[in-house]
Amino acid sequence: MANENALTAVQSFALAPISSEVTDLIKEELDGLGQIPFDTVKIPSGGGLAFELSGDDPDNPETVQSLTGVILHHHAVNSYWPGEFDGSNNVPDCSSADGKQGLDIKTGEVRDCSTCPFNQFGSSSKGNGKACKNGHRIYLLRSGEVLPVLISLPPTSLRAFKDYVAKRLVVKGKRTSSVLTTIKLKREKSADGITYSSCVFSKAGDLTSAQIEQVKPTVAWIKSVASTVPVVAEAEQPTAQTDADGFATVSDKNDVPF
Repeated sequence: MANENALTAVQSFALAPISSEVTDLIKEELDGLGQIPFDTVKIPSGGGLAFELSGDDPDNPETVQSLTGVILHHHAVNSYWPGEFDGSNNVPDCSSADGKQGLDIKTGEVRDCSTCPFNQFGSSSKGNGKACKNGHRIYLLRSGEVLPVLISLPPTSLRAFKDYVAKRLVVKGKRTSSVLTTIKLKREKSADGITYSSCVFSKAGDLTSAQIEQVKPTVAWIKSVASTVPVVAEAEQPTAQTDADGFATVSDKNDVPF
């Protein structure tokens, strides 16, 4: 039954690969208007079990219980704002699109994230967390769509994503872009009694060889533009501490994951 469901999911998935005409159109029409405004997925706070997707009407976002699609690209993202989060969608003073090198927009200094003092535990003004926020971005292409949606994983979902990629895909010779992935939410509670939402990842099916070839141009294009997508502040979520393996756990509400 599981194999039949996977086959049905793959057969019904409508790939709409991006063409050079579309990428040229995006480049032309957005010239001077800034970066590509991908639709974003909001992971709820407080243990909510529905994603919110931005769309044509920002006042009435789409809500869904699960997301299924092809993960075209994913990468670490670090971001640093001095002071307290004030709810503004302002860009960070320093950010990194790969989790390795950050750029200070005020001084132009390139920082090594591994040694930056703001990326060390204990640098946060509250608790033992980091002043720099560590997150992960996922570009998920859904059925029938040309552009992917952008999902910013909070630190509390990083372990689940790593386990999925490493144990369910990589060890079996699979790339994230060669399978259909389903993402759902589950409600969890920290040792401090804080309820929060975390992502659950599962494979919905393997793409066919033809589908893998069909999606390759979109994968390449997304990888070429991902570093230009701006980092802005989002709603507050629980603070992420780390366990013995270096993965996030939750302790309080003073962090802003991305």
